[in-house]
Amino acid sequence: MKPMPMVADALTAELDDEQREAVLAPRGPVCVLAGAGTGKTRTITHRIAQLVAGGHVAAGQVLAVTFTQRAAGEMRARLRALAHGAHAGSGVGAVQALTFHAAAHRQLRYFWPRVVGDTGWQLLDSKFPVVARAASRCRLNVSTDDVRDLAGEIEWAKASLIGPEEYPSAVADVGRDAPMDAKQIAAVYSAYEALKVRDESMALLDFDDLLLHTAAAIENDAAVAEEFRDRYRCFVVDEYQDVTPLQQRVLDAWLGGRDDLTVVGDANQTIYSFTGATPRFLLDFSRRFPDATVVRLERDYRSTPQVVSLANQVIAAARGRVAGSKLQLSGQRAPGPVPSFHEHTDETAEAAAVAASIGRLIESGTPPSEIAVLYRVNAQSEVYEEALTEAGITYQIRGGEGFFNRQEIKQALLALQRAAARGAEGPLSEVVRAVLEPLGLTAEEPTGTRARDRWEALAGLAELVDDEVAQRPRLDLPGLVAELRLRADARHPPVVQGVTLASLHAAKGLEWDAVFLVGLADGTLPISHALAHGPESEAVEEERRLLYVGITRARVHLALSWALARSPGGRQSRKPSRFLNGIAPQARADAAPAKSRRARGAATRCRICNNNLTTPAAIMLRRCETCAADIDEELLLRLKAWRLDVAKEQKVPAYVVFSDNTLIAIAELLPGDESALIAIPGIGARKLEQYGPDVLELVRAAR
Repeated sequence: MKPMPMVADALTAELDDEQREAVLAPRGPVCVLAGAGTGKTRTITHRIAQLVAGGHVAAGQVLAVTFTQRAAGEMRARLRALAHGAHAGSGVGAVQALTFHAAAHRQLRYFWPRVVGDTGWQLLDSKFPVVARAASRCRLNVSTDDVRDLAGEIEWAKASLIGPEEYPSAVADVGRDAPMDAKQIAAVYSAYEALKVRDESMALLDFDDLLLHTAAAIENDAAVAEEFRDRYRCFVVDEYQDVTPLQQRVLDAWLGGRDDLTVVGDANQTIYSFTGATPRFLLDFSRRFPDATVVRLERDYRSTPQVVSLANQVIAAARGRVAGSKLQLSGQRAPGPVPSFHEHTDETAEAAAVAASIGRLIESGTPPSEIAVLYRVNAQSEVYEEALTEAGITYQIRGGEGFFNRQEIKQALLALQRAAARGAEGPLSEVVRAVLEPLGLTAEEPTGTRARDRWEALAGLAELVDDEVAQRPRLDLPGLVAELRLRADARHPPVVQGVTLASLHAAKGLEWDAVFLVGLADGTLPISHALAHGPESEAVEEERRLLYVGITRARVHLALSWALARSPGGRQSRKPSRFLNGIAPQARADAAPAKSRRARGAATRCRICNNNLTTPAAIMLRRCETCAADIDEELLLRLKAWRLDVAKEQKVPAYVVFSDNTLIAIAELLPGDESALIAIPGIGARKLEQYGPDVLELVRAAR
């Protein structure tokens, strides 16, 4: 099919060539691979407007779905703006933009009486009490955190279209870290489903049931399917890399064999696999729809070229199937400062340095609301809350609570106060750990998500106590409790205009002028339980994507930092994140940021296992020679053919152009720009000038 004719110049005039290609693509399957900051929301809303204005579909026949209320609201606002601008009177503002669950909720309410009959249903706002009853019915003695983890497992299973009977084998097949014995979880899952059926007149439905019943209604009732498909003719799905098998089943039911579908996504921003999200539907789109139009949006309008280059370097080392779809972003903003890397002796020093840098940014005119500190786990916030408080800088916690406002920390302080009242004696650190153990501070880190969050927070409190004891050896338990209470009371309440503290997961979809990525040490990013799956596992690759998402949140200023020890004076045994190997200078905290690879010396750690590199070949490849890595064999052959042609033309041996190991490194690392290319040992300024454009063109062609 030919592209749609341009209906209104105003609709496409401000779009770049790739955005325009997506907007004007013919009706039918369209896949927009949109990198961070490339204008995906503008592109898909303009495509909807183009479809409506061109008479290809009525506004009321378009259903656009996304994953959060915020994203759906932004899409509706963009459509309303188009309706009042170039397309006034087109009705594009009537397009429905909803979350998957909101759309299913509306549809189920409409079709339920016809499909089910007189049996009513009630939406279960929280599955917690029903899961707790199910666990009790199974005679399990569970804590509040256990119930939350059980609820999370049930949500994952339902999102993955896995029933109670299949749960144990499914968990084993995917290597999922179940919070308890898989058969026990399956029993609770089965009891939970049974408890939701109150009687013949009423059923309880959870949010996953909304999707399941909506899909079943359309799949199993021809009249329902006909009415729905007559009502909706065109579908748009945002953030398609985050779709679950259950959501895909609903989408398939909506489509019913039709192909009027536009999807938008970036597989390298897949960071929610623990909820059941999978990028395979995005990756397989062209296989399912061989005639699909595929458009790649790679012009980044959010970040400076310096930030974009770092993001490209980090994701270039990705492995596995997702890595095959990586986008080579190109920064469109004016140049800005080079991202900085900082190594610190301990976390307290790291937080103090970050707070000082934030203070300088604010003094130079950056609004506090345009600054963010991003970390891997919520428990890391405490030291930054304290540092910002001491610096007099207001802050807000996004996607979580302040450290001392967390339920487990409040419980811990109360337990310590009671222990002090009882006159508990002994070495203070040991007493504290004994008090915290019944609250969840076990010797081994638990596997359940909620239990792990609690454990991390309590471990953070225990380490905070160790710091206090080291600084004040004569401190007793009552004095410690008083000190902790003072710290809790000194925290600023959340304020709208404050610096944002957030986890990397909570930062998805947001952006700031200045971003501080902190705690970038092995064991934290990638997190330890991901490393337990192996250094080349998909779990570790998802951690790499988390760092990529964090980097691409920054518009102008970006600082990355890590600490060698948890506490002042502690053993400096931590290593910088393996994702920074060959990218960040392995320097001390007071060293100036390197301006080039030559200034900082060769990468000294393997980018796969993080061990020291000792041989020239290993340093060249940025990995141990025994560590497996993905290599583009076709690109390697093309590089060797190119090298041979150049060597013949210059009448020199081939190795004078580039050694075999240099070509292998290029074929593995796939450098996307000059800064990434010169970071490879064996490529200096002269060779970059001579051969850089040719090599980068070969890499771009391979991508």
